[in-house]
Amino acid sequence: MIRRLQAIALDCADPVRLAEFYAELLGGRVVAEPEDPDWVEVHGFEGTPLACQRVDGYRPPEWPGQEHPQQLHLDFDVDDLDMEEERALSLGAAVLERTDELRADANWRVYADPAGHPFCLCQH
Repeated sequence: MIRRLQAIALDCADPVRLAEFYAELLGGRVVAEPEDPDWVEVHGFEGTPLACQRVDGYRPPEWPGQEHPQQLHLDFDVDDLDMEEERALSLGAAVLERTDELRADANWRVYADPAGHPFCLCQH
């Protein structure tokens, strides 16, 4: 029987850079083993740890998925959507979709991390 989800692994070209982005975004810390520079983890925040894995020839997903679909995205719960958006952008995220400009009842926005993976900030 599976006990728990150990990690969510994200493919990327630069695992250290991506791990640093998520560590700052989530208030976690980067955990890297010198003998394996192609696998870097982010720990120390509430939730499942993230792992960043180097992939040769990495191609970022597309939003919305067309030729090379997203396949996975992360949703993060926030208290203040505007404040966390500002912080995410200052760390290197990019806006993919301002859902609140499309729907009056939307309580989330879609971004790309520095490696192009989509993620949402969601205010509940």
